Amino acid sequence: MTVTAATAAPTAQTPPSGRPRRSAHRRRQSLINYLLVAPALLLSGLIVVVPGILTAVFAFTDWSGIGYNANFVGLENFRDILEDPVFATALSNNIKWVALFLTLPAVIGLLTAWLLLRRRRTRTFYQVVYLMPYVLAPAVNAMVWLSIIYNPYGGVIGVLGIDSPLSSVNGALYGAAAVDMWHYWGFLTIVYFGALRQTPVDQVEAAICDGANSWQVFKHVYLPSIRSTLMLMGVMTVIFSFLAFDYVYLLTQGGPAHGSEVMGTYAYAFAFAAFQFGKASAVGLIMSFFGLIASCVYTWMSRRQLSS
Repeated sequence: MTVTAATAAPTAQTPPSGRPRRSAHRRRQSLINYLLVAPALLLSGLIVVVPGILTAVFAFTDWSGIGYNANFVGLENFRDILEDPVFATALSNNIKWVALFLTLPAVIGLLTAWLLLRRRRTRTFYQVVYLMPYVLAPAVNAMVWLSIIYNPYGGVIGVLGIDSPLSSVNGALYGAAAVDMWHYWGFLTIVYFGALRQTPVDQVEAAICDGANSWQVFKHVYLPSIRSTLMLMGVMTVIFSFLAFDYVYLLTQGGPAHGSEVMGTYAYAFAFAAFQFGKASAVGLIMSFFGLIASCVYTWMSRRQLSS
């Protein structure tokens, strides 16, 4: 009895022989995973993190974009920008842009996605057609609208005898926004359609059996199930709206008389027309600030939805 207990005690305290091997295997696997991810992290850091830090630094300098002479000026760039009436116009136009894109493209895309649920055989064809403007280059879309729609001599507005909105101080922003919304709403349609298809079928069938019509099913079953997708796309739309640049620059370049000026074209003018990269960086920081606010709002809404 004594000998057996004495010999059994060390055996019970000895760890399993396979555990050190498994631990070493896990360490090697973790090292391999980190090495595989390292190139992507390095590339992201060089392309995103480093330029972002440099932009934040140059926002407090008078760097001209040429050479390495950059003097620290503190908040002078921000003070000059806030006192500039063109900045107020650009910020107002960006807010209008956000309001337009949170309503028209979102509503059209959501209703079109709902209608696609009823198309069994042709839904793939319609998705390709709706997504074509989004995959085309902005320069191509702008040229199509300038030559076919906004051309006063041979375009649609010329045939109808209507003045081009791009030539009006009050209409240039909406003319450029119309082209961007035409390019964007198809993308929203595809995203919303994919989310609607994830709605549990048993919930839809239960609502139909209870006598709900199509609109009631859409309102009380489909919409609650895609609430997170709607919030995410709303935040992404706000961020994209404050980063608006390409269609405004291609169609109006911020004119006429700054009527379609947005903060993207405003920063571009500072950087590549006046060579005041310090002020351009300050405008870029202000644009990022609005995107940060939208991200914080989305995070708060997501947590609130999870806790409820």
